[in-house]
Amino acid sequence: MFIFFCASPAQIEVIPCKICGDKSSGVHYGVITCEGCKGFFRRSQLPTVSYSCSRQSNCQIDRASRNRCQHCRLQKCLAQGMSRDAVKFGRMSKRQRDSLIAEVERHPKTRQDRATQLLQPAYSFTGENELMPYAADVHPYLFCSPNESQVSNMIYRGTGVSPVSRSQGRGDSGGHPDPSHVLVASFPYNPLENRYTFYPHSLRNTDELCASIVRAHRETSQWRVEELQGLRWKLFSREEIQAYQSKSVDEMWQHCAIRLTDAVQYVVEFAKHIPGFRMLTQNDQIALLKTGSMEVVLVRMSRFFNTENNTVYFDGKFAGADLFKSLACGDLITAVFDFAHDMCALKLSEHQLALFSALVLINTDRPCLEDRGKVQRVQRTVELGLRHILQKDNQEGLMAKLYQKMAVLRSLCSLHMEKLRWFSQRYPLTVHSLFPPLYKELFTSEADLLPG
Repeated sequence: MFIFFCASPAQIEVIPCKICGDKSSGVHYGVITCEGCKGFFRRSQLPTVSYSCSRQSNCQIDRASRNRCQHCRLQKCLAQGMSRDAVKFGRMSKRQRDSLIAEVERHPKTRQDRATQLLQPAYSFTGENELMPYAADVHPYLFCSPNESQVSNMIYRGTGVSPVSRSQGRGDSGGHPDPSHVLVASFPYNPLENRYTFYPHSLRNTDELCASIVRAHRETSQWRVEELQGLRWKLFSREEIQAYQSKSVDEMWQHCAIRLTDAVQYVVEFAKHIPGFRMLTQNDQIALLKTGSMEVVLVRMSRFFNTENNTVYFDGKFAGADLFKSLACGDLITAVFDFAHDMCALKLSEHQLALFSALVLINTDRPCLEDRGKVQRVQRTVELGLRHILQKDNQEGLMAKLYQKMAVLRSLCSLHMEKLRWFSQRYPLTVHSLFPPLYKELFTSEADLLPG
C-alpha cells in the first residue's frame, strides 16, 4: 500500500535531515530525515534495544558524530518528533503532516523551478562531470508484502537517495515489527533511466569510468578514511568486551545480522552507480547482489581494520576477534580477520579499492545469470578500469594478487553460509522473526529455517 505525503520528493529533499543535517531522503516516521537516521530510529524500537550515554546525555549529533552516541541520537529523534507509532503502523498524525507541509512551503529552495528539480540527481556525488543524472520518483512510506523480493525492491522502488546518505546508522536494515508488512529500504527508481544511463563503451574514456566508480565508492562508504583514522584510539574496555561475550548466541547473531545488513545496503547503492549495472536485467542485478554483496562488504572491511592491534571498527569502537566469541563460529571470525589483515597489507589506495570492489561484484561466474554476455561486457570494462588505475600507479603486479583475493572471498562467503545454516537450524524463529528481511533475502532459504 502507498501512503502519500502531498509535498513532492524534490521539495522535501532540499531540506536537510532534522537529526544529523545530512542530505534527507524524505519523510520518515513523521520527520524529514536521511536514510541513516530513518534506519537507526526503526532499529531503536526493537524490544531488545537499550542505549545509554557515557557522558552527560548532551552529545552533539551531526553527520560526523551521529554514530558515537546512540542514546543521544535517539533522544534527538524523539525531540524532533519521530513517532514510535509510525514505526509500528507506517502512519503519521495529522498534526505532524500539517507541520511538515508548512515547513516545506516555507523552505526557499522548494520554490525553485520544477523542471530544474527534476534534472538534479537523486543521489548526490561530490565530484565533477556527473555521468548519471536521475529524476526523482519517490513515494514516502512505501510498503510491500513480505513475499516480494527485498533486493528487487531495493533496486527498483524507494523513497529517495539511498540508505546511504553517509553513516553507519546511515543504513536501513529493512526490517519492520509489524508482521503484516515489511518496510522497504529506500532506493530511487527512475523510469527515464534508459535515456540517461550510459553503457560502459559510451563513456568518453577510461579515466571517466574510473572517476565514476571512485565517486560512487566515496559516497557510499560508511566512513571516510580520515574519519576512521581519528577513531582508532577508541577501543572497547574489558568490561564492554565481556558484555558482548555474555550475549546469547542468537542475540549476538541478530546484532551482527543488523550490522551486516547496514553495510550491504551501502553496497547496493554503490552497485547502482557502477556504469552499466542498471542496464543489466533486473534478474541479473539481483543475482549479482545476492552472491556478491557480502564479498564487497568484506573488501570494504579492510578500511575498518587496524593492523597494529588486529581490531576492526564495530559498534562505535575498535574490537578484536574475542569480542565476537558468543557467535560460536571462531573459525569464520579468524578467517575474516586474516583476510582483512592481508588486504591491508596490499596497501590499496581508495581508487584501487573502488575499482576492485566493482570487479568483485560484477562477475560472470555468478549463478543464475540470464544475460552473461551483457554482464561480461560490464565486467571487462571494470577490469580495464582497474588495470588502468594500477598501471598509472605503477603497480600492475597487484592484479594477480587481487584475483587471488577474489578466490579467498568466495571461500569466506561459503563458510559464512555454512555457519548461517547451522544457526538457522538451531534458532529458526530468530532468523525468521528478528533478522532484517534483506539479510534473510540475501543469505537464507526456506530450507534453512526448518529444524534439523
